[in-house]
Amino acid sequence: MSGLVIAPRARLFHGHEWVYAGEIRKTFGDPQPGEVITLKDFRDRPLGSAIYNPASLIVARRFSRRRQDLDADFFRRRIGRAVDYRRRMALDETLCRLVWSESDGLPGLIVDRYGEHLVVQALTLGMHQRLELIAGVLIDLLSPASILLRNDSPVLKAEGIEPEIRMLHGETPGSFEVTANEVVFEVDLLDGQKTGLYLDQLGAHAEVAAMAKGLRVLDCFTNQGGFALACARAGAAKVTAVDISAPACEATRRNAARNGLEIEVIEHNVFDFLKHAQAEYDLIILDPPSFTRNKKSLHDAMRGYKEIHLRSLKLLEKGGLLSTYCCSHHASREAFLDNLVAASVDAKKSLRLLSEHHQRADHPVLPALPETSYLKGFTVEVIPSI
Repeated sequence: MSGLVIAPRARLFHGHEWVYAGEIRKTFGDPQPGEVITLKDFRDRPLGSAIYNPASLIVARRFSRRRQDLDADFFRRRIGRAVDYRRRMALDETLCRLVWSESDGLPGLIVDRYGEHLVVQALTLGMHQRLELIAGVLIDLLSPASILLRNDSPVLKAEGIEPEIRMLHGETPGSFEVTANEVVFEVDLLDGQKTGLYLDQLGAHAEVAAMAKGLRVLDCFTNQGGFALACARAGAAKVTAVDISAPACEATRRNAARNGLEIEVIEHNVFDFLKHAQAEYDLIILDPPSFTRNKKSLHDAMRGYKEIHLRSLKLLEKGGLLSTYCCSHHASREAFLDNLVAASVDAKKSLRLLSEHHQRADHPVLPALPETSYLKGFTVEVIPSI
């Protein structure tokens, strides 16, 4: 088998699973893009098996510490193990991320389940070349009515994969309803954002909604109304949802009507809205899309977070709550919390931390791969100055 000799002090020796070009001492054999290769250390000792793509910044992604091929038996074991984990965590496996890339030992493979329908993303060349094999295993294990390939992520460019959306199995399901946190949502797997819903935030929706009864709530960057609907369902006195996207606002209005909930939906740039808003809210929620996808833009991203934190805190009186989220692994928990603190200093507000929020358990974290821990959130209360 072809492979790579890994240089000393590479991150692979510290538990990570990725190999960058600068960490390769030597290539042996004739490895082909997407092929399974073997990894060895500088003393010729085996380090496991990986998928190979010389066109990517991440040249190799290890998926096993022993010699292993990507055949049907392998996928059946790994996918079956991923499903079993979700069951042990008491997650609703009918509305769930069943497979999440490296966190489930399947680099670049994502499988989301919405009832009897599956959405697949194959974000690495090795997984993309084995899509038909993967689809066959999913059919055998889960008997879905349909499997949609939703390969339209911008990260595909780095792997040299052309974006595509197509059916791998069954017919296009069209729009249909799912229920999360006792709220009914309309999802469109083919044309909606992401793979349908932001599954990683469903836990946070419930956690924040538990604080919302009787409060006047502002949900910024509402998308399809996840936080807004959960808070309205929990008995908030008034809920206002803001998003710059007209389709997102329409989806929120439809979801509100579907659930018999009253929500004011405003199509507006959140930065401008917060700048001119009145101080008439008890709970403000900030759940923006990622402001950065790389380290180079992190500084500008943190300026964006600081701005919305500052403007939100200025709208809150004593006892007011701010629940804020960051979905980029480039911004650490500590940096994001420091950003919030800096905004509170500028706003001349003292804060008490009420709770921390994380990605839901169907997006498991591997401690050795910090990239798998990306979503962080804090809910704070404005308190009298100390």
